[in-house]
Amino acid sequence: MRHRKAPGVDPRIAPEQGVSRDGQPLSYNRAPAVELAPWIGRIYITKVLAPADYTLSCGLFNDVACLRVQLAGAWQADTADGPLIAGRSALLFGPQTHRMPIRVTGSFISIGVTVRPGACTALKGPRLTQILDRAVPTGLAGLDENAVLARFAPDGSPEDWACALEDLFRERIAATGAREPDPLTVQFEELAFRSPAMTIAEAARACGVERRRLERTVQRDFGVTPKQVFRRARALDMASQLRGVADRAEAEDIMLRYYDESHLIHEFIQLFGMAPRQFVEAPQPLLTLTLESRQARRLEELDRIAPGAVRPWEVPQD
Repeated sequence: MRHRKAPGVDPRIAPEQGVSRDGQPLSYNRAPAVELAPWIGRIYITKVLAPADYTLSCGLFNDVACLRVQLAGAWQADTADGPLIAGRSALLFGPQTHRMPIRVTGSFISIGVTVRPGACTALKGPRLTQILDRAVPTGLAGLDENAVLARFAPDGSPEDWACALEDLFRERIAATGAREPDPLTVQFEELAFRSPAMTIAEAARACGVERRRLERTVQRDFGVTPKQVFRRARALDMASQLRGVADRAEAEDIMLRYYDESHLIHEFIQLFGMAPRQFVEAPQPLLTLTLESRQARRLEELDRIAPGAVRPWEVPQD
C-alpha cells in the first residue's frame, strides 16, 4: 500500500524541538533514569509557539497511562466522560482504546511521563480498567495537582522539567514502597513491541504460562485484553510509519502484520476514525509527537538504537 508523504507542520506554528526529516514535529523525549525504568516508560516535553487565536485540532493515542502537565495553552479533550476543558493543569490520562480528539488554542507547553503497564497499580493509582479513554484528577494517584504544578518553573528548560518529573516519581515510589511490575507484564509488553501479530496462544507459550493467567494479568496491568494490546500495537506501529516517525527498514514487516489492505483499512477506521490514506493526508502534529515518542522508546527497548542516539527519522546534527 503506497501513500504520499504526510504534510509537514503548519507554518503558523513552531515546535521548539524542531522537525523530522519529513517535516514532522518532534518533542524533547528520553528514557528515565535507570533506577526509575521499571515504572516509567518515557518522559516528554513539547513546546509549541502559535498565534493566540490559533486552534490546533488533532488527537492523542497512548497505549499506556500518562501523567500530563499542561503549563500553558487552553485545551479540550473528548474523553469517555465527555468534553474536558482545561488550561494550566495536571491530569492522569488512562490508556486509550482509540484516538482521542484534542484541540489546543494558542502557544502551549505540555510535559508528560508514560507509566509502564503494572506500575499504576504498584504506585497505588486507580485501576486501568476504570480510566480507559479518560483523564482523571492526579489526586486519584495520590498526587496533589497544585503541588505537582508547583514543581515546574515556567521558564525552566526541558531537562529541568524532566528531572522534576523524575523526582516526583522517586518520592511516590518511596512513599508507596512500590514493587516492580509483574515480570509477566514486562515480558508481554516486549512481545507487543516486537511481535504483535502473534496469536494469544503463541504469546502464552512464549511467556511460559497458561493462556488464562496471561489474560488475567494483561487485563489488570494494561486495562484491556491481550488481543486488544496486540491490535493497538500493530496500528500504532503502522501509524508511525505513515507519519514518517519510524524506522523505514521495518516498513515491510509492519505491513505484513495485516492479512491484506482491507484488514488494515478496517482496523485503522476502528482505532483512528479514518482510513490510512485520510490519516496521511490530514495534519496530525500532536498525534505524531505521541507516536514519535513511543517509537523512540520501542526501538530503545528492543536494542535497535542506543538511548540518546540519532533516531532513524531525525536530521543528524553537525
